[in-house]
Amino acid sequence: MKKRKFNIGPKLKIIPLGGLEQIGMNMTAFCYEDSIFVVDCGLAFPTEDMFGIDCVIPDITYLLENRDKVKGLVITHGHEDHIGAIPYVLQQINMPIFATRLTMGLIEHKLEEHGLKDMVKRKVVSFGQTVSLGKFSVEFIKTNHSIVDAAALAIYSPAGIVVHTGDFKVDYTPVYGDSIDLPRFAEIGRKGVLALMCDSTNAERSGFTPSERTLRPIFDGIFRDHEKNRLIFATFASNVDRVRQIINSAHEFGRKVVIEGRSMVNVINTALDLDYIQIPDGILIDVGELKNYPPEKTVIITTGSQGESMAALSRMAEKTHKKLVIGPGDVVIFSSHPIPGNEKAVTKVINQLLMNGADVIFQDTHVSGHACGEEIKLIYTLVRPKYAIPVHGEYKHLKAHAKLAEEVGVPKENIFLIESGDVLEIDNEEARVAGKVQTGDVFVDGLGIGDVGNTVIRDRQRLSEDGILVAIICIEPDSGQVVSGPDIISRGFVYIREAEEIVEEAKQVAQDVLDNALSTEKSEWIRLKNSIKEALGEYVWRKTRRRPMILPVIMEVSI
Repeated sequence: MKKRKFNIGPKLKIIPLGGLEQIGMNMTAFCYEDSIFVVDCGLAFPTEDMFGIDCVIPDITYLLENRDKVKGLVITHGHEDHIGAIPYVLQQINMPIFATRLTMGLIEHKLEEHGLKDMVKRKVVSFGQTVSLGKFSVEFIKTNHSIVDAAALAIYSPAGIVVHTGDFKVDYTPVYGDSIDLPRFAEIGRKGVLALMCDSTNAERSGFTPSERTLRPIFDGIFRDHEKNRLIFATFASNVDRVRQIINSAHEFGRKVVIEGRSMVNVINTALDLDYIQIPDGILIDVGELKNYPPEKTVIITTGSQGESMAALSRMAEKTHKKLVIGPGDVVIFSSHPIPGNEKAVTKVINQLLMNGADVIFQDTHVSGHACGEEIKLIYTLVRPKYAIPVHGEYKHLKAHAKLAEEVGVPKENIFLIESGDVLEIDNEEARVAGKVQTGDVFVDGLGIGDVGNTVIRDRQRLSEDGILVAIICIEPDSGQVVSGPDIISRGFVYIREAEEIVEEAKQVAQDVLDNALSTEKSEWIRLKNSIKEALGEYVWRKTRRRPMILPVIMEVSI
């Protein structure tokens, strides 16, 4: 009787470093023997409890530990959740970047801002072109999304072919360029596909996502119905096709257009330079020129559709924008849906706009850039993968995607709902999660990358909730004599002028600890600080039922 032979040779490893369990921060490493390459390098925006954090990027410890094997970074499209972390990651590990033309244009702008452009090798890739990365070859396939030049990837490895859709939709009538290359998906499917990694964002929605082109008649209707109003359109900065359609409607109705918001201006300028958008001559004006035209003859296209506090629309609504204020007679159109988690911020901006006297339109003015259920099933039917690996989304999205994969014939045991950090080993014989690598959130705060951790965030949360109480004492080190203090300073806890009793009693509590400590042999300052902190904490809780951060400060002063 022959013994069964098991495949113990090298396997393909797929390791998501971010982008699962959440919307954003997409990054996946593909490994085979001594070759590693990375797909996408995105950021996530901070949540409300991440005080002072600018953005969140993936932990790349695994790549740093294997830097000699890393062959390059392949980007599917130019959204922040796919390119936003590039400047921060490249400061730690330099690798060549491969992307389509508009995507690379947006990346180069980021690299230039961070002084990295001359340090990084870059290659612009056309659809249908294949690049070699060690043991891998990667083919770029044309898809549609809410930004131009989005690509899917056919990843050829010794273990088999993996198709990665990136973010996509099936748009048969795109505003710019060609429709998704479905025939190429089918051709690759006939070769035999080992695994499909497919966008899950809209997996819970049935049917098909409408074409971007369906919005033009809606925009024309808004212009027609509001001939006597100034119009303000808020949309995603990167949605070049959306901006193009609004501008075309404005041109048809004889209006001038202002583009407002730094990120949108950057994207549109890049698209203009690369000839991805054509704008009628004379229609764009600077924000300072608005005063030269009646309000009903102008349109403002702006950032801030997600309620971002520093975006142009939020500043207009709060009347803190230096040049624009929204009020009676204005009509604001939200041409977007809130990203999960942003609903509260968007509602806040809408309420502020309504209180300022503006009218707000936020229904039927947006189409998604992500595939719904029937489009996802179409890709599965064309690609016919052995294994399904849902990506891009929270767990509920991945779960809904798994159900779709099962409906089109993928065996349940061949569907893998993996987490960030999982090491999925895969070949034609089997697939299994074989381990885990370090992953997590790295906080970017100003120029600091990763120097603010969970402990600092917790401190900031405490400061935001209960404030801080500082006890300052000056002591002559040789004699141990108190030169001054204890003095009490409060911020965010109580207003000292209205809480003199609490402050005086707190001083006495600190003084009692000090007297007791200094009456003995020379005290250690650390032990003294801890005793003051503990005593003040007990007193403040007993008096106010609050727990502010308590910070004793002992200063050595020579007399």
